[in-house]
Amino acid sequence: MPAVTTSSSSKNPLRGAVEIIPDRLYYCALKSPPTSHKILLRNRKNQKVPTILFNIDGELVYWNFFLDFGPLNLGQLYRFTCHLNQLLADHPQATILFYSSTAPDKRANAIFLISAWQVLELKRSPSQAYFGFSYYQENVVDYEGGKNPDEEAATSVASSKSRSTPPPFPLSPIGAATIAPLPPFHDASPCACTYELTLFHCLQGIIKARQFNFFDWDNFNVEEYEHYEQVENGDLNWIVQNRIIAFAGPSYQKNVSPEGYCTLAPSDYIPYFKQHDVALVVRLNKKNYEERDFINAGIQHLDQFYLDGSCPPMRILQRVLGAFEAVPQNKAFAVHCKAGLGRTGTCIGAYLMKHFRMTAPEVISWMRICRPGCVIGPQQQFLQDLEPIMWQEGDMERSLQNSTQLSPSQLVATTEIQGSNKNDKKKKKFSNSSPTSPDSPKSVKDSVMGRPGQADGLLSARRHRQSTGRAAVLTTPKSDKTRSEAVPITPDSISITKSTNSNSSAWT
Repeated sequence: MPAVTTSSSSKNPLRGAVEIIPDRLYYCALKSPPTSHKILLRNRKNQKVPTILFNIDGELVYWNFFLDFGPLNLGQLYRFTCHLNQLLADHPQATILFYSSTAPDKRANAIFLISAWQVLELKRSPSQAYFGFSYYQENVVDYEGGKNPDEEAATSVASSKSRSTPPPFPLSPIGAATIAPLPPFHDASPCACTYELTLFHCLQGIIKARQFNFFDWDNFNVEEYEHYEQVENGDLNWIVQNRIIAFAGPSYQKNVSPEGYCTLAPSDYIPYFKQHDVALVVRLNKKNYEERDFINAGIQHLDQFYLDGSCPPMRILQRVLGAFEAVPQNKAFAVHCKAGLGRTGTCIGAYLMKHFRMTAPEVISWMRICRPGCVIGPQQQFLQDLEPIMWQEGDMERSLQNSTQLSPSQLVATTEIQGSNKNDKKKKKFSNSSPTSPDSPKSVKDSVMGRPGQADGLLSARRHRQSTGRAAVLTTPKSDKTRSEAVPITPDSISITKSTNSNSSAWT
């Protein structure tokens, strides 16, 4: 364990807390809620400014499928942002302390929120946002060859030098719990997880998603996000705005069980899909509805079944990617398996790695932030093994596109898609984009048997957690208010400005 010393210039007024913004914002893990803020004061006699404490452990809750415990989703991150920004705006002279319990899952999600807030609101890089928590996190490493150019472009003008170093380990029981190592996030399975997805991976995924405009944070519609993630409203999420939807598989007809569990038919999705220019639906599970319902509505449909819980054979994956790539850039496509998590996330993740050169941990973390539970079991290592193949294919296609001036939709793999023309029962074929057909990653060959019943278990867990967790859902922000802008980074500034961005508000 490396020796850690505090900076001689540190002015951290809160004993054992990690400094986020000097003299303004701190985080601490506490075994029990404090009865008085004075227990955290470094120097009680000299303390003259008020300390505002807040905690979200009971309000922003991760409703797990099985052994998974985070990260919290995009809607919860947005609500946390609204609340924190409002606190900073309402108390410009106060010191704000965000605290959580010392339970590893609560601490991991709290640190995820405060770190992601810095990335999105203060425009800090993941390394800067994680400053103060990273001394005992083994996975925070610099990119080879120096700074990551993507992070450098998003880096704030303020450096970590203006912030005090974390407390020595252990400074006190408080400091020890605050910066103790965090557990990696677990996949949505009841089995031991051998793939380590860290909090830092999540920050890298967020910054890549922002760089490629996967979402619009300033105009994020949290009410719509929370509405459509509910099972009875579609169980769908946008992974890339205006481009990629992941959703649970429809059934032949809409049905509501006596327990209140709901399954939807294609007719329930078609109005939303038409409104958002969805041109293609891809089905990865066994047939459970008539694809003709989508086709008659002018939406193309592709069937590419592979076993529940397994990794796709390369021939199937290439067909799916070819279908994705055939969709015009101004249109969207929607992907589902039975639960819309494992097989769906695996194919979408491969597409993101190929076309945006994201790493496997970045795409897995981003998809789970958008749609908790994505990519399960051997599918995690499959994407890791697939990463160099997708990067190579993407580089080759971009090079070919630049040399031939072809559009992306003309550079697609051979794929059969049922067309939208009612009178045309033939199948459309697209030209092959891949000069070579790479070998399947080893994880595919080792994991072709799948895990029968995985999707049923996930659907049951999702319905149960949503029916159980509704009472804890926070009040929807009023649309006529605006989300407060983040406090400036400079430590000597306490002015707060109001944002003019619409579609957001403070936590109510």
